[in-house]
Amino acid sequence: MGPLGERVLVVAFDGWNDAGEAASAAAARIRATGGHEAVFAVDPELYFDYQYTRPHIQMDAEGKRSLTWPDATLWRPGPGDDATRLWVLSGVEPARAWQAFVAEFIDAALSEDITGLVALGSMMSDVPHTRPISVFGGSDDEHVRQKLDLEKTTYEGPVGILSVLAAAAADAGIPTATLWASVPHYVAGHTPSPKATLALMDRLGEITGATMPRGELPAEALAWEASIDAAAADDEEMTEYIKQLERTRDTWDSPEASGDAIAQEFERYLRRGEGPKGHGRDDGRR
Repeated sequence: MGPLGERVLVVAFDGWNDAGEAASAAAARIRATGGHEAVFAVDPELYFDYQYTRPHIQMDAEGKRSLTWPDATLWRPGPGDDATRLWVLSGVEPARAWQAFVAEFIDAALSEDITGLVALGSMMSDVPHTRPISVFGGSDDEHVRQKLDLEKTTYEGPVGILSVLAAAAADAGIPTATLWASVPHYVAGHTPSPKATLALMDRLGEITGATMPRGELPAEALAWEASIDAAAADDEEMTEYIKQLERTRDTWDSPEASGDAIAQEFERYLRRGEGPKGHGRDDGRR
């Protein structure tokens, strides 16, 4: 059994920490294919600012309209053959009362006997879409780092809800890890990035031992890359810029490159404090 145990909570929130919707899409795919059922949800009136995260109105097949409110929910997996089972916490980053919000979910996680937590994020980076998506893996737990070959971040500064949640989980005795996918910044704010979602899910499978539901993701990732190729082909400036990014990435991947090059890029991203959707900021401690 790995350092995260066999009852692992996967966390992903919409917002700044979800460039290209890569993290939230990974959580949604796990939930959709794992027979999950909702076991706990917070009262949205306590934690969300509806001018910041507005409710949506939609129409069903019979023409009846209904409102959907921002939420955050803990989902329990159904029965399966894997030794490792994945719970999912997903929803919208809260706008207020973060300590109370986190306390509610840590209590719920302890009630579910959660043995480990993995927070998923995706960040805009100066990387090319034509190369494999790099995933930064980190943990503040030395045992987890050594067993899973993860990094220890040195970032100091403002943090987001994932950091607060991870710190509270650690205080409660739940080992934690974080995975961040690097999404090309020139597409991260415009379209979902299935290639980044796939990279996150594959890395999550590696560190937890759980089987990942890849489904059509590999084909979707290829189609995503091809669509960007087609767009870049009509733009000389973009084509040259992508070539520059490719040269930089190939230098990172060369035997001469420093082993912590991607970690350094991650730290630079955190210090920029810029997000794709204006949802605040987060860091690598989640």
